Amino acid sequence: MTKRYFVTATDTDAGKTLITSALCFELAKKMRVSAFKPISAGCDLIDGELVNEDAKCLFETANMGQTISEVNPIAYQAPIAPHIAAANQNEEITLVDIENHYQNLTDKAPDIIFTEGAGGWRLPIGNGKFLSDFAISTNQQIILVVNMKLGCLNHALLTYEAIKRDGLECVAWVANSYQDMLNIKENFEELKALLPMPCLGFVPKVSSYEQAGEYLNTVTL
Repeated sequence: MTKRYFVTATDTDAGKTLITSALCFELAKKMRVSAFKPISAGCDLIDGELVNEDAKCLFETANMGQTISEVNPIAYQAPIAPHIAAANQNEEITLVDIENHYQNLTDKAPDIIFTEGAGGWRLPIGNGKFLSDFAISTNQQIILVVNMKLGCLNHALLTYEAIKRDGLECVAWVANSYQDMLNIKENFEELKALLPMPCLGFVPKVSSYEQAGEYLNTVTL
């Protein structure tokens, strides 16, 4: 049976792509791995196709022969909130569309699908719906990326509590440290004490998902 993981974060630019790509890269060494980034905004037009840099990383690390549009089916050129980008083009992002694209991946029976969210846990997609509703409807297990900066304790706990209230299991978290933070070791230890799920690793500032993968323990996934 396919394992389904949804990678979310405490805020935007927290390192979801780095960590999701690193997880795909590491697990693809021994498993059939698909990657999914349902929604992106901030894309380049390449040969008539919108290509998001984050989705491109996922495309490079998964090993199920996906196309870039299968990895990232809903893409917008403007680097703004996706539901606003959609409205500007008289379009609508729906859960049904996202779920149908996801089903196409699950039909190919990979061992694992890693879905990278957008923004934080409660990203609006329009009409009162959120990307978290997709994670709920597909009953995915959640991996939380914590952006190690001032305020991360509060952000991590609030995000974890929201996931729990939504009825999903947050099975692991990752500390991503790409910026300077005072007393970072103390904050990391505090998070380990406060969050009840396993920590997959502490990732320092790195230049590639290959390097990030060296700091992750994927045995429990």
